[in-house]
Amino acid sequence: MATVFKRPHPLSDVSNTYCPGCTHGIIHRLAAEVIEELGIEGDTIGVAPVGCSVVAYNFFEFDVQQAAHGRAPAVATGIKRVHPDKFVFTYQGDGDLAAIGTAETVHAAARGENISIIFVNNAIYGMTGGQMAPTSLVGQVTQTTPYGRKIENQGYPIKVCEMLSTIEGAAYIERVSVDSIPNIKKTKAAIRNAFECQLDKKGFSLVEILSTCPTNWGMEPAEAMEWLRENMMKQYPLGVYCDKR
Repeated sequence: MATVFKRPHPLSDVSNTYCPGCTHGIIHRLAAEVIEELGIEGDTIGVAPVGCSVVAYNFFEFDVQQAAHGRAPAVATGIKRVHPDKFVFTYQGDGDLAAIGTAETVHAAARGENISIIFVNNAIYGMTGGQMAPTSLVGQVTQTTPYGRKIENQGYPIKVCEMLSTIEGAAYIERVSVDSIPNIKKTKAAIRNAFECQLDKKGFSLVEILSTCPTNWGMEPAEAMEWLRENMMKQYPLGVYCDKR
């Protein structure tokens, strides 16, 4: 019998430890599939920061370097400059990349560092209990905004793709989602585009992936997917924001 579906080799054959309904597992698999298809597993170095993905190294078969909170782009920059022949990517959440790591992300893009970033945006701090993140929506209830995020107190959500697309050193910036099969396929294609951008030495690439956090949103997984479609996609439109390939 022909095999039509299998675990990609770069993805470890273990059960993940993410919450039920969390989409990190989907995104891990997509990244692993692209790495396998490009034939770069032996040359890949991942960088995992602090956040829910702090344990990403348990789920990949290639080397993964741990970084301090928000510092993954800086660590990836150092690795890539020392090992320019290696493929280097970071895997970061919104509380990490868009808050404490904003400067590292912006300046890595400004320098045109030839690294790739997978940015998972679920509009909340996941690992630390559900506080408001820079990407939390106006009106969104979190542990630190129990009456909803208010513009007069917490300001507006940060749109990472729109911001980075204005930076000359950015080569490829796209926002996608994993809420449906068609969008999951588009997400894989975006990850491949970003990874190929680095392999072709074009410069800084980032894929923002709209995701869910059923646990901290206080929703069932299916309800969380619907909330993403009805709310997050309006605030964060999908699409390619920069493509200089």
